[in-house]
Amino acid sequence: MKITEQDKTFMREAIKLASDSVRRGGGPFGAVIVKDGEIIAGSSNSVTIDNDPTAHAEVNTIRKACKLLKTFDLSGCVIYTSCEPCPMCLGAIYWAKLDRIYYGNNRQDAADIEFADNFIYEELDRPMSKRTVPIIPMLRDEALESFRLWSEKEDKTEY
Repeated sequence: MKITEQDKTFMREAIKLASDSVRRGGGPFGAVIVKDGEIIAGSSNSVTIDNDPTAHAEVNTIRKACKLLKTFDLSGCVIYTSCEPCPMCLGAIYWAKLDRIYYGNNRQDAADIEFADNFIYEELDRPMSKRTVPIIPMLRDEALESFRLWSEKEDKTEY
């Protein structure tokens, strides 16, 4: 896919947000979401500022874009992020149905400054019984009730 001058402008805004975040005490990550050639949302990492481990730049930006557009479906939008998304952010991007991801730094660049995601990728490749954090199934029959209710609901909003 060809990278345009406009793509570079949007990425530079994500990079600027990352640098501004460091100056404010946040992490070195920034992101913008673009729709129809316009930035509709931008944010940076605020994990330590908000005491929220999910407050990554991509997640914060997705939340802003969804609120602004009043939708949970960001089809037709593109995200520019200063660093290759971690597994959590990548999942959020897929759930939000963004059309494309452009990134600046890669995961090795992040690891080089001690932001390493490889342990998560490694955990996902392990069987549940071998993972670092125990994952224990229980009360499945009772939990299936909400799934039954959902499958029978005629006026649900699919996502």
